[in-house]
Amino acid sequence: MSKKKKIRVALRKNRQNRTRANNLTSSHGVGASNPDSPGQERVRAKGDLSRRRTIMVDDGGDQDGKDSMLSGMSVNTEGCLHGRIIKVHGLETVVETDDGRSYRCGVRRLLKSLAIEERNVIAVGDRVWFRTSAENQGLIENVDKRQGTVVRGYRRQRHVIAANIDQILIVSALLEPGLKTPLIDRYLISAETGGVRPIIVLNKSDLVDLADFQWVIGLYSQLGYEVLVTSIHDGRGLKRLREILAQGSTAISGQSGVGKSSLLNAIQPGLKLRIGRVSDWTSKGRHTTTTAELIKIENGGYVVDTPGLRQFELWGMDPADIDGVFPEFRPYIPHCRFPDCSHTHEGSCSVKNAVQDDQIHLGRYESYLRLYFQKPMQED
Repeated sequence: MSKKKKIRVALRKNRQNRTRANNLTSSHGVGASNPDSPGQERVRAKGDLSRRRTIMVDDGGDQDGKDSMLSGMSVNTEGCLHGRIIKVHGLETVVETDDGRSYRCGVRRLLKSLAIEERNVIAVGDRVWFRTSAENQGLIENVDKRQGTVVRGYRRQRHVIAANIDQILIVSALLEPGLKTPLIDRYLISAETGGVRPIIVLNKSDLVDLADFQWVIGLYSQLGYEVLVTSIHDGRGLKRLREILAQGSTAISGQSGVGKSSLLNAIQPGLKLRIGRVSDWTSKGRHTTTTAELIKIENGGYVVDTPGLRQFELWGMDPADIDGVFPEFRPYIPHCRFPDCSHTHEGSCSVKNAVQDDQIHLGRYESYLRLYFQKPMQED
């Protein structure tokens, strides 16, 4: 039996407005003012919520805040059901149990009040414990520790795109809206740091001459990543895509308009996911999928269909550690003159020399520089 311990956790600031101002009667001359009275003294915390609270956690639980503070919380799960979140839409969460029953759940107030850096306290794919409160309704009490995640930064918060997944399909269109290798590079880094296998999908191959994009296929294939070329119109790559989706849990992500939902509809026509056209005015995809959803595939496996992203900011990456997630840099890093070489301005830098000798692709090095100096991607 695991040991328990008490810890103090911070809660989000209470944003409730005061019911009335302190000087409500002073303007009417009512009452005498005593300058010696402790007018600002309180015997309780301001507002309805205390700033901190004591909770019980399992001794040795993960409390670093990077995964989830919730995974270490000690909660009495007697009478609770265990399930997996298949959809989050606003304040409503759909949880499916192992036997296929679905419940519409809220989230325990303590979980929502914890002052953590995450955008949302729960994510699609999370395994949770919930207590039923009515027919097909429940309340989420606790979240299990996450295994494989894809995370980005969003408005200075940690946004978990999908949790407990085995692999991610990084979908990019060769045309309409067009290929963006810096975005692919960011997805690859997020997948590696989150313990997820990345697979690059180059969609809409029927619209281009593939000879013009052999360099992209060769570049990422030589780095050890699987690259799949697909088209829903001529069926190219769909057989291999079915095989991939049948293996465990897969997240499918990428820009708006690259054809993520169209690929899933081609794999399993009965899904009938909404699709949209690329804007003729901006040449960018329109947000047709508005919320992430976990979908069961007929041939086996699960897939998380995520909304399209136009920006992907890395989260929690120290600039000094970024070179380690570029596999082509690793053979050259030990030969740099300085042990703490940033590969940006130093002399006798083996990485920069490899770029000049075409041993490292210039586009990948430019992606590294943007990430190192924390420059956001500029949309075309």
